[in-house]
Amino acid sequence: MDVTPGGTADAGHSAASITLDGIRKRYPDGTEAVRELSLEVKAGELVVLIGPSGCGKSTVLRMVNRLIEPTGGRILLGDEDITRVDPVRLRRRIGYVIQNVGLFPHQTVSANVGTVPRLLGWPRERIRRRTGELLELVGLDPVQFGRRYPHELSGGQRQRVGVARALAADPVVLLMDEPFSAVDPIVRTRLQEEFLRLQAEVRKTIVLVTHDLDEAVRLGDRIAVLSEGGRLEQYDSPAALLGAPASPFVREFVGADRGIRRLAVTPVPRDALAPVPPDRTGLPTLTLGGSAYDALAAMLTAGTDAVVVTVDGEPVGALDRTRVLELARA
Repeated sequence: MDVTPGGTADAGHSAASITLDGIRKRYPDGTEAVRELSLEVKAGELVVLIGPSGCGKSTVLRMVNRLIEPTGGRILLGDEDITRVDPVRLRRRIGYVIQNVGLFPHQTVSANVGTVPRLLGWPRERIRRRTGELLELVGLDPVQFGRRYPHELSGGQRQRVGVARALAADPVVLLMDEPFSAVDPIVRTRLQEEFLRLQAEVRKTIVLVTHDLDEAVRLGDRIAVLSEGGRLEQYDSPAALLGAPASPFVREFVGADRGIRRLAVTPVPRDALAPVPPDRTGLPTLTLGGSAYDALAAMLTAGTDAVVVTVDGEPVGALDRTRVLELARA
């Protein structure tokens, strides 16, 4: 697969860390959208920014690609201070996906995906090949969809094209501003599943803004919870965030049902398993490595108090409802 400007076949070779070092944004009227924020996103990591409306999360995202100029502080892409480079050149190295996609309405899907490679002067055949590869990667047949126009696509399909366009020139960073919020819940769940599959293949450094805590927990390697003025309240893995909120603000933000959310990011631990009961009739099964939430859902669906856990199809233990609820409270 020709995925890089140099034609390298490694789909995930190009990723860079992001370091925010005391960044600030103060507008001329005195409004401080972001007072001072420092955090680091590791190369290949997916970090979610979340917080109440007006907390500055989208402002932070736009400062990273210089759509908004920071008032102070530094932003490093790898070891490079991006506040000192040409913003147009910078944006061609950063993929950007927004809520309403922003596709060019009078260009075909293929032309939209090839926008940045054309600006970079790639040969026509290389652009065609790259466009086809990316449409396949996001689950769209290039023969079927390449010649369509944005108005001929569903909302979910347009979002997929937006992701393909953002990946076209193998950016070192992918920024996503509420990319799935404009579609209905069923399509959103499917897009999230496809996106997790895609990230497993390309391993980009991704910063994603959302207002949906369930989405943040599902997608993020780490979650940064921001409060007013871009104040960093907690920066942690989903399980740590839900299990040990660092402040009253975070505790209130993640909600009283955080225990149930935590189950979704808690793999069934082998040491929590009881022996397999002699009579397994009617008991649902779950593959070891599945989440405690999946175990509870299987029990509720089957109307049982336990689930049999398997490895390669062979039962290795059982998990009962009491133990699952203990994991939620742990």
